[in-house]
Amino acid sequence: MDNNKKSTANKSASLQVYKSQLADSLTKRQISMISIGGIIGAGLFVGSASGIAAVGPAIILSYVLTSILVFLVMRMLGEMAVIQPDTGSFSTYAASAIGPWAGFSIGWLYWWFWVLVIPIEAIAGADILAQYFAMPAWLFALLIVIFLTSVNLFNVKNYGEFEFWFALIKVIAIILFILVAGMAVLGWWPWANTEGISNLYQHGGFMPNGFGAILAGVLLTIFSFFGSEVVSIAAAEAKHPQEKIRKATNLVIYRIAIF
Repeated sequence: MDNNKKSTANKSASLQVYKSQLADSLTKRQISMISIGGIIGAGLFVGSASGIAAVGPAIILSYVLTSILVFLVMRMLGEMAVIQPDTGSFSTYAASAIGPWAGFSIGWLYWWFWVLVIPIEAIAGADILAQYFAMPAWLFALLIVIFLTSVNLFNVKNYGEFEFWFALIKVIAIILFILVAGMAVLGWWPWANTEGISNLYQHGGFMPNGFGAILAGVLLTIFSFFGSEVVSIAAAEAKHPQEKIRKATNLVIYRIAIF
């Protein structure tokens, strides 16, 4: 018992020393928008087409199943972040609960994920921009990567504010997309040639490839939800992390489910 108390005290002391070297500048609104902005990107807009092509209209059910999974994970991750705010987040929790090998593996796998995703997002965004501007896609991709790298060199306060406003732009953009799509389906958008909601039951029906395709679609849709975990990673750089992470996690969960 005494050894457990000493271990807990040592961990708390180490965390306090570590946090003293960080700038506790992130606010609740910034943390929430950083997490929401992380799941709204070029991968969501471009990648959703692959899911629709593979599953059909039933891709909606794949998104529902994925939302439930993300909801459960975020609830548990949020509780751990409140108890032990740490920039290592789930890799630190895995190391504490399972062993150093688990924390090491999860940490490097997460690093590898972002090494792959950032170029994919940059290429997808560059392909979109290249359709509107007379510049090659590779140059847009290079500029996007340089821009993202520069933003990450800001101090925490300025980085959080930058991410908040740019994430807000993405939220506004997806809301406008939803409104335009709704108007097109209802026949109120003059520049769209649509068939209403007939595509939901024609061309093979709502589930043209069967129920198994819905489960396979989860593998495609879950990619769109990566980034929501940032709310726990930012815990150690927030003022009063226990209170703000708890509120930010709840807000992120419900907003993700809506989107």
